[in-house]
Amino acid sequence: MSAKFDEALTAGDLSAHICDFLAAQSLAPDSKLVLAYSGGVDSEVLAFGLSQFARQHPEFNYQLVYVHHGLSDNAEAWAQHCLERGQYYDLPVTVERVTVNRGPRLSLEAEARKVRYQAIERHLSANDVLLTAHHEDDQLETILLALKRGQGPKGLAAMGQVQAFAQGKQLRPLLDISREKIEAYAKQQGLVHIEDESNQDDKYDRNFLRLEIIPRLKARWPSIATTARRSAALCAEQQATLDLQVSERLPLWLTQAPYHTQSVFKLDGFAEQSVDWQALLLRGFIESQGFALPSKVQLKQIITQLLNAKDDAKVHIRVGECEIRRFANQVYLFKYQTHKRHTQPVSWTLPQHDFISLLQGDSTELVVSPAGLANGEQIRLIVTKQGPRVRLPWPDEVVSVRYQLAGQFRCHPHSRGKGRELKKLWQEFAIPPWVREKVGFVFYGEQLVMAIGLWVEKGFIVESNGLGLQVFVEEAKEF
Repeated sequence: MSAKFDEALTAGDLSAHICDFLAAQSLAPDSKLVLAYSGGVDSEVLAFGLSQFARQHPEFNYQLVYVHHGLSDNAEAWAQHCLERGQYYDLPVTVERVTVNRGPRLSLEAEARKVRYQAIERHLSANDVLLTAHHEDDQLETILLALKRGQGPKGLAAMGQVQAFAQGKQLRPLLDISREKIEAYAKQQGLVHIEDESNQDDKYDRNFLRLEIIPRLKARWPSIATTARRSAALCAEQQATLDLQVSERLPLWLTQAPYHTQSVFKLDGFAEQSVDWQALLLRGFIESQGFALPSKVQLKQIITQLLNAKDDAKVHIRVGECEIRRFANQVYLFKYQTHKRHTQPVSWTLPQHDFISLLQGDSTELVVSPAGLANGEQIRLIVTKQGPRVRLPWPDEVVSVRYQLAGQFRCHPHSRGKGRELKKLWQEFAIPPWVREKVGFVFYGEQLVMAIGLWVEKGFIVESNGLGLQVFVEEAKEF
């Protein structure tokens, strides 16, 4: 960032500051600048500055997004305010209506923030940028909250003025500007803004800091927000160096699960790493899979269970939305889901009229969505001359898919010289116990012909260039 963005600014310089900041970002020609627009004084100042930039740079696209949480009786009036101000700025405004989850163990602030960003993300593509009106005092609040939570350099780095976000990046043009200067500029320009009554409720941590603590800190140390911002920048530099070290080492600890496309973490040799590197590597793995990081205490407990549990122990840990499991000395991560697991063996039969088009050669692919499959999964059947494939069924053979076969069921995979019991093959193919109930077995009549995604039975595999059938399980597409 150019040095001029760190220099003290007068209120009258704010519009030029915003325009210069945005011009320095090397935006792609087809970029859309999306402003998270609340109608508060901070976002009004940023919207005004963005309108000045838009006049100078018509080659970009612009969008203001107001998220209607429905938490205040004034929300509808605020939405109308934003629509009217968008016309004043000559910038398009979209109102996104969302529902915020509530519950005894849920933070209303956190849930509102989550759905707000989800709504805004829908307006962003690869080369777009998100603009938020966070300022220097917001940064101080974030640092104090990080201290309260006992966070390390990553948390104390707080918010960056330029950060990766979704497919693009997030920009905070006002992060080096104090609240006082923003309010003075808004008054100078005659900008109309809303006042959210919830900002006066000190039961929320940020409001308590803003109303009770930060004014006293500033009374004692007037420049504390500026010096705290410098500390955050130093923490960010140190964290970037640490992240680079982790990114170089982490791939050595990852592999692909045999029956999944997901990455799993290898525990071989993990116990020999220092305690600090154990924490850094596992934290890096969790973050790389898109999950929120556990606390230091939680992470220590997770590592202890992963390393000290007996080989046959079923390690299953849940932290927030993340489920952690261990199998074959590897760590699996899943998003927690509340769907019911199969409690009884299930099966389904493919109607003959659905299959006839494949047998007659009218089509080479068939997708079916049997009732009872977890998460709306689909079965895809393809007639092909490539890869391991089972012979096509005879017209009088009933095709079915069954689940949860007994461990004593004897199978003969095409890649093996001899058959084995299924319970032995589960281990040989490294299929985790929690996945086994989801593996489908294709039958022609009462004869097993395929374990979907694993093998074709030796006596039914198609040799040479003959036509055969491949079967896949895939997630249902959302429209």
